[in-house]
Amino acid sequence: MTLDPKAKAFLDMGAAAGDPPMSTLTPEQNRERTAGLKALSGEPKPVAKVESRMIPVEGAEIELRIYTPEGSGSFPLLVYFHGGGWVIGDVETVDTVCRNIAHESDCVVASVNYRLSPEHKFPVPVEDCYAAVQWVASHAQELQADASRLAVGGDSAGGNLAAVVSQLAKERKGPEISLQVLIYPVTQVGCDTESYRENGEGYFLTADSMQWFFQQYLNTDEEKTDVRVSPLLAEDLSGLPPALVITAEYDPLRDEGEMYAKRLKQAGVSVELTRYDGMIHGFFWMAGIMDQGAQAISQVSSRLRSVFERL
Repeated sequence: MTLDPKAKAFLDMGAAAGDPPMSTLTPEQNRERTAGLKALSGEPKPVAKVESRMIPVEGAEIELRIYTPEGSGSFPLLVYFHGGGWVIGDVETVDTVCRNIAHESDCVVASVNYRLSPEHKFPVPVEDCYAAVQWVASHAQELQADASRLAVGGDSAGGNLAAVVSQLAKERKGPEISLQVLIYPVTQVGCDTESYRENGEGYFLTADSMQWFFQQYLNTDEEKTDVRVSPLLAEDLSGLPPALVITAEYDPLRDEGEMYAKRLKQAGVSVELTRYDGMIHGFFWMAGIMDQGAQAISQVSSRLRSVFERL
């Protein structure tokens, strides 16, 4: 399919602005630039309550922003990890996304402000996210929620973290996860794919930017093959939670997301895979300007509802 006209308009606007490549800027400069993406998320839908909790992690505390839907619990739970290459983004960037999922899915959504690289390199973001899932599961009752109906999800680097946390929960015997929502996830560092070759330049997320992200996140080249960085390299994917995997046609990460979905399916995991044709990386954050972003949020919410209705 050809590039969606709304995606093309967004790309044309960026090209006209003449912004320098991400790899030429500092992490702080890139964080400032990314903060403006929230404005593209559209109108936030109503929820009953939004609160911040500080929770303990190894050597620090991190923030959870918790969205409680209207109605009476106990609600199911989604623990959400934002994207941004483990370097940029925060709970504010995905605030509208999380409000809208909470509203449409009738789930409590706990958005995790994990510590970012390069200040906190691998495995700190992974362990922060796993600790957040543990905390949410053990404090579900005070969140008007039900720990037996628990999902994890995220976009891009957040999708990577959701896949890795799902593997860790299996390896470490809990918490029990009912669904993993992987939105254009990173699944292997340096994955040599057709989508990288086709879409590595000119479609918002570039191959050059991904290399910059990996340099900020990792301590050594050897870590690229660690399954907590590259979950696609895990030998055994059996026994993992059912997965919803969403990819975008014009995204360098398209193929590795679809490869992970295929390997999950081959391992006997229930998988729903959807490629959004004409879309670019990041469209999930851009529901205010791209109809398919709103459609993807509704798909995630519908999948959460259907999984939890059966539990």
